[in-house]
Amino acid sequence: MPAVAKLVPEQTVFFLCDVQTRFKNHIFGFDEVVLTINKMLKVAKVLEIPVVVTEQNPKALGNTTPDIDLTSLGPLHVATIDKGLFSMLTPEVKAILHDRVQIKSVVLFGIESQVCILQSALDLIEAGYDVHVIADGVSSCNQGEIPIALARIRQSGGYITTSESAVFQLQRDAGAPGFKLFSSIIKEEKDNTAKASQKLLQYRAVL
Repeated sequence: MPAVAKLVPEQTVFFLCDVQTRFKNHIFGFDEVVLTINKMLKVAKVLEIPVVVTEQNPKALGNTTPDIDLTSLGPLHVATIDKGLFSMLTPEVKAILHDRVQIKSVVLFGIESQVCILQSALDLIEAGYDVHVIADGVSSCNQGEIPIALARIRQSGGYITTSESAVFQLQRDAGAPGFKLFSSIIKEEKDNTAKASQKLLQYRAVL
């Protein structure tokens, strides 16, 4: 029987990969990726899901774009880690995961699909984690690379999903505490979700 790999808040961490200022004018749908990421971070706050952020060579490529609201996460923003590796699974990130033995699932979003997202996903899968890549939360400077990278991740055992599907799976129950706030976020983000979907999902039928 194939693995189901359901998302459970207490067993999940969000990985935000390299959404930095220097990429803004080069990444396809950069603004829409940011919209999706901010939605995911709002849900992380409601469901108390930790968030790990990386920045690829920030001295050259800048820091995480200020359009992404990390401040409101408070202690749920576990760390922002500088890296040279393309993969997010640096020694520092390995230590974070090692200290959180309950984590089984990594929800991954950011850039670029064919480089840092792909290599992060493969390393995490190899390390035994269920990896869920948010298809409307990843992109590349070359649009055509994106579906190929996502297909490669799926071939290796990763799960390709959308922001809407993932957050509802994490919330799970309309009767659970916090659903009212969760629901208000979904309504508030409705137009942004549609905008990101139209920009980033329309050509991914290959998946």
